[in-house]
Order: sequence, then C-alpha cells, then structure tokens
Amino acid sequence: MRAALAGVAALSLSLAGCGAGDEATADTGGTVTVFAAASLTETFTKLGKDFESAHPGTRVVLNFAGSSALATQITQGAPADVFAAASPATMKTVTDAGDVAGAPAVLVRNQLVIAVPEGNPDRVGGLAELARPGRKVALCAEQVPCGAAAKNALDAAGVRLTPATLEQDVKGALAKVKLGEVDAALVYRTDVRAAAGLAAVEFPESARAVNDYPIVVLKHAGNPDGARAFVDHVRSDAGLAVLTAAGFQAPPSR
Repeated sequence: MRAALAGVAALSLSLAGCGAGDEATADTGGTVTVFAAASLTETFTKLGKDFESAHPGTRVVLNFAGSSALATQITQGAPADVFAAASPATMKTVTDAGDVAGAPAVLVRNQLVIAVPEGNPDRVGGLAELARPGRKVALCAEQVPCGAAAKNALDAAGVRLTPATLEQDVKGALAKVKLGEVDAALVYRTDVRAAAGLAAVEFPESARAVNDYPIVVLKHAGNPDGARAFVDHVRSDAGLAVLTAAGFQAPPSR
C-alpha cells in the first residue's frame, strides 16, 4: 500500500492554532486524513488550515489525486478518514465496497471550460475549434471525472477530436497548457481561476458536463469525530463561501 500511495501528493498542514471558533468545542484532536479530488487542492488547503485553527491540537493531512485513483486506494485499504470526490460515479466505487459511514452529501458542483494561454492567442471560441487540424488538446482520461465530463460535453456538441494527451487528473491536463505542450485543455472552471497565465473560454455545452462533488466520512476512519467535524466545517456557510469564491457552484439544496 505504501507503493500504491507513493504517487499521491500528500500535503500535511500544521498550524499553531489560535483564535479557535465555535467548532473548537468538539473533541477532534489528532490527525484527520482527507482524500480529495485534485481540483479541490487550493480550496481544501485553505479549509484545512482554517479547520486546524478552529481545532487546536488537530492536524489535517490532505492527499490530492484523481478521484478514481483515490477511490481505488480506499477500497484497497488505504487509511483515510474523509473522501471528497469529483463525481458521484467515483464515490459509488467506495459506497459499493461498503467503505462509507453514512450517505455521501453533495458539497459543491463544478463546470468545464476550455483552458488556453492568457490572451487566447489562437482565438479559441468553442469546442468545434478544438478539432481543427494541427491543434493540440489535453483531456483527462475517461475514467477520471473531468474526462467523463469532457466526453459528455464533446458528445453534446457533436465534436470528435483526438487528444494529444490523456491525463490522470485535471491538474495534469492544466499543466500541459501552462508548459506550452498543448494549445488548450478541457478542465474545470475553478482550476483555470486558480492558475496564473491562463484564461478560460466558456462554452454552452458545459451545461451538459456539470459534476457534483460528494463528500463522506469513511467507515474505517481512524479519527471519526475529527472526520465528521471536518465534513461539517467544509459544508458550513463559511466553508461554502471559500468554495464558491474559487468558482465552485453551491448544490441545488443550498
């Protein structure tokens, strides 16, 4: 399992907590290990720090990767307390394996855009232009939520293209544009907003490629109290404010 996890980015957030808020009354000391979709990197990093400040003595460890890879690791026994996925389909892998404690709740939604270099030098205006001869496009692999969403959007537009590369998470696809290795990529709106030197091109078919992000406490959580408190924190009004400020959409129930 150590080998399986070696490629997963692990971010350990430690804060000398001060100014604890209302949540500090919960007994959540110790480590809370959160497996989260790569597209949640920036927001969950901030939310993890906020949670530690509100819960002195608690340490949040964040593992970011493609949701499908994380789901597989969880079902194979990787130790984790919380799972936040970028699609219901990848969450279903974990629920079907009986590895959840309760029903997942939709945290936020996300939508695809076309990521291009700042200034949009190729003047990309929509999905059909991605299929032009000679144009290099990065997509996520279909088993990854951003890849499944991209397929839905392309099918809705009737566009067929051969990607220059298929990446295992949305950050990988975005990096190809930043490095100049491709002309464009289909990624989430939130990822482009968080990246320097890139611009987002909106397209109408993205309405057919909206992904719900479910979150759940895991059945074998080593710190179930901390896990529940973390989920409550990110689903709170303050947590939702951080997420929507980054470009995520509140779920319909909110």
